Amino acid sequence: QLQLVESGGGLVQPGGSLRLSCTASGSTLNNYAVGWFRQAPGKEREGVLCIDRSGGSIRILDSAKGRFGISRDRGKATVYLEMNTLTPQDTAEYYCAARTGVCRPAERTYEYWGQGIQVTVSS
Repeated sequence: QLQLVESGGGLVQPGGSLRLSCTASGSTLNNYAVGWFRQAPGKEREGVLCIDRSGGSIRILDSAKGRFGISRDRGKATVYLEMNTLTPQDTAEYYCAARTGVCRPAERTYEYWGQGIQVTVSS
């Protein structure tokens, strides 16, 4: 059974960078699309970026343009979310999720979820 674990979160200064990892166990991610989502206090969960099994990516969050990137390392069964030029508005709990097939923006279609990690951007 596929399990996902996020790592790399924590406290960062405004303008700083952070790299989150989503590592799979029980199965590889070769046949899955993997998306990153986030939820800030009092707000709805929103999609950020997604990468499909071919390596193509889809940007869901407009504010991520030019700041965030997504990549995968098949040998490590890991998908990364690189975040740069972070602002307090990026403070949220971040989740990775996997689904069979291609990327989709709707979180309800993702079958497997990590438990989430906190990212706090503050001085």
